[in-house]
Amino acid sequence: MTSGRVRAVLAVAGGAFVVLALAAILLETLPLDAAVRTTLLDWASPPVLRMMRVINYAGDWRVLLPGTLLLLALSVRARVRWWVWVAVMVAAPLAEWTIKHAIGRPRPEDLSLGFPSGHATAAGAFFGAVLYLAETIPGRGLRLAVRVAALGGALLVAVARVMLRAHWPSDALAGVALGLALASVAALVAPAQGPLSRER
Repeated sequence: MTSGRVRAVLAVAGGAFVVLALAAILLETLPLDAAVRTTLLDWASPPVLRMMRVINYAGDWRVLLPGTLLLLALSVRARVRWWVWVAVMVAAPLAEWTIKHAIGRPRPEDLSLGFPSGHATAAGAFFGAVLYLAETIPGRGLRLAVRVAALGGALLVAVARVMLRAHWPSDALAGVALGLALASVAALVAPAQGPLSRER
């Protein structure tokens, strides 16, 4: 992935996060939040909820910590600038906590702070790192499959947070956008060989 494409992802993710944050400040609840939440909750049958509880762990530090270590073990590119990829996983919860307290929007069913979702932010950062580090995977088809799975993983965590009644949809979407933006910054800071060129 070229640096231009990474900058484009950063612009889209960062822009989406800024728009959602401004909306959360000015409107508190976005116009589509309630409708999307109601739809997702209608789909939350007991089997779906069981699956969502499992998916939810993909945004939990108890899974992401060993996941990050595994990513460093499997990816030469990650190990070359390991401190940047570790830093993004540390920065994600710090950024989420700071923004959450600055905006102060409550969750849909209690008064604890909800914007952005911490699980979705962490998942966005981790799966965003996977997205970029997949550049060195041999074979275009496998590389594409890993990237699609990474984006899908982040979005599924966001859906899980809504179905488990923990967040508004905009909380979860903003978390994914924030995490992906942080991973994009890491990808720009830590190219392994030149500007995000694939290793030979």
